[in-house]
Amino acid sequence: MRKLILASHNAGKLKEFQSLLSGLPFVVTSLADYPGIPEIKETGATFAENAAIKAEAVAQYTGELSLADDSGLEVDALHGSPGVYSARFAGEPASDEANNHKLLDLLSAVPEEKRTARFRCVIAIAAPGIPTQLAEGRCDGVITLTPCGTGGFGYDPLFYVPSQGKTFAEMTAEQKNKISHRAHALAAAISILHEFS
Repeated sequence: MRKLILASHNAGKLKEFQSLLSGLPFVVTSLADYPGIPEIKETGATFAENAAIKAEAVAQYTGELSLADDSGLEVDALHGSPGVYSARFAGEPASDEANNHKLLDLLSAVPEEKRTARFRCVIAIAAPGIPTQLAEGRCDGVITLTPCGTGGFGYDPLFYVPSQGKTFAEMTAEQKNKISHRAHALAAAISILHEFS
């Protein structure tokens, strides 16, 4: 089986990708298996630019097929923020708790009907010597007034999906993996990955 390297150190993200890609003939690993790889600076202004930067850097360093995603939360009342800064929204050192706290603070005066948001994900697939390919997905929802649920990671406890009647953090992994922004982007990416299998 061919190796597919997820350009991330995030164990939660690796687990999610391994589950979503389980039907493909790849061994999905992460940067945890490559401790010597230099830090990759996400200098892009968009999710697509950052995903491509990461995938291309990992493919070049390892010589293997690489997949990177850049994803984040876009809140309409905050003019699309935190966007590409979702992981570092509250500053360094980054933590989910600090990011969620800052988001709730900024939205404290925003009524429920105006707390619309979406998770957006762009996946880049890179390999040495071929053009990088992109796939995109999104999931629309609303930011809750307080955290709900204990599953998932990041902004999941605050992201309520009306069609499901629960937040990402209240869903099972299987439920989330059917509707998430990452699932939609991966569905598009899978057809690209078939070219490499």
